[in-house]
Amino acid sequence: MSGTIDVACLVLVSVQGRFLTTLRPPHKSLGNHWEFPGGKVESGESPDIALRRELREELHLEVDALQPLPPTTHAYDWAIVRLLPFLSYCEDLPQIHLAEHAASRWVTMKEARELIWAPADLPILKSLDSCLAP
Repeated sequence: MSGTIDVACLVLVSVQGRFLTTLRPPHKSLGNHWEFPGGKVESGESPDIALRRELREELHLEVDALQPLPPTTHAYDWAIVRLLPFLSYCEDLPQIHLAEHAASRWVTMKEARELIWAPADLPILKSLDSCLAP
């Protein structure tokens, strides 16, 4: 197993209580698993800057204010992933243009519970469960 990989991710919540999820492509690691969008933090990059870069590259998405949430860590076979989540809100659902993911969905908490999630994202989902309506 290699070292720890820092990954910044976005919890984007709409005023309707839905949040954005993205589906990993089948040919990549954790293929066909849902996740919060984001990506690796490059050397010398702050997590919020990395997240904004990844969102532009992968979803053609710009977000407003980012509020850091508690990080989570998950040990996969190939590495330890430290997720650095950020919360942001939107009034209107922004247009998403997928460059890397197989799909994206705006889901309620009830719908999210029915999806197959990347294991590292599960603690974030669980923490959201206590603050979002079903």
